Amino acid sequence: MAKARSTPDFIIIISTLILLCIGVVMVYSSSAVVAIGKGDPFFFTKRQLIFAILGIVAMFFMMNMDYWVWKKWAKVGLYLCFALLVLVLIIGNTVNGAKSWLGIGAFGIQPAEFTKLGMVVFLAKWLSENQKDIVSFRKGLIPALGIPGLAFALIMLQPDLGTGTVLMGTAVLMIFVAGCRIQHLMGLAFLGVAGFVGLILAAPYRIKRITAFIDPWQDPLGAGYQLIQSLYAIGPGGIMGLGLGMSRQKFYYLPEPYNDFIFSILAEELGFIGGALVLMLFLLILWRGMRVAITAPDQFGSLLAVGIVGMIAIQVIINVGVVTGMFPVTGITLPFLSYGGSSLTLILTGMGVLLNISRFAR
Repeated sequence: MAKARSTPDFIIIISTLILLCIGVVMVYSSSAVVAIGKGDPFFFTKRQLIFAILGIVAMFFMMNMDYWVWKKWAKVGLYLCFALLVLVLIIGNTVNGAKSWLGIGAFGIQPAEFTKLGMVVFLAKWLSENQKDIVSFRKGLIPALGIPGLAFALIMLQPDLGTGTVLMGTAVLMIFVAGCRIQHLMGLAFLGVAGFVGLILAAPYRIKRITAFIDPWQDPLGAGYQLIQSLYAIGPGGIMGLGLGMSRQKFYYLPEPYNDFIFSILAEELGFIGGALVLMLFLLILWRGMRVAITAPDQFGSLLAVGIVGMIAIQVIINVGVVTGMFPVTGITLPFLSYGGSSLTLILTGMGVLLNISRFAR
């Protein structure tokens, strides 16, 4: 293995830290009203800050740990992720209708979040070792999609369609980059769409989300409520915003504004300029991350970088699409900004791996 460069990609580091700072500020701004009801306006902010610090420590630790170590432990990590996915179905805690948490009280983890990163590492290993077979439908594509498909099925039993979609989307992206034939993917895409429609039809609440997406005013106090309130937040923000801390929708109009819909509050308070700045920072990470993937010294590092960056990009696209009414409402956090310990820590851990790969870039 080539000798590591002395410095990682500083554009990725700076963009990540700026997004993280914006996230902590927006978590406080969007959650203070709700947190006052708990007796402490900093209730959510303190927890977010703790996990942000833990995540930064994990990021810098991984940045200095050679990324090929992950290849050695890829299978073990995936087995552990599957064990946690099964365990959460047995003894997990139900939050917002999904049995997706393991732990007691505030000290909990979401196994699905760990599975996203674990699957990226495993697929990078498997695809780099079996690249000659990836053009084969039976020997390459089916095994490569079968394992993420099993994880998707377990996640859907919780159910958590948003996280499952990100996992499968990232897997398909990695398989495509690895050299899979387009016609094979297109054939499976039709089956995937049919299965996706089946999942929607199987759950009445998902059907309501689709109809609310098409016309939220059909049920303004029910399925369309979140989207309507989100648009009420984004619209008045205009170009400059109402000002930091001046959101009106966070006063118990928009449910959990510090979580999945934090971008709505950001756009309301900081306007188009604030929203555009956040999206530009994500684009910087995407650009530099793809550059790392292209210049990585080996196939494993390249696919690992693609998976990490792709996972973040897909999550951003879905989250921003949902809050702006482009996609049906689904539970997806905005990386680095939304409140949540497991997702924030795991995303920052993945960024540390990406930064380590950048140290070996040609």
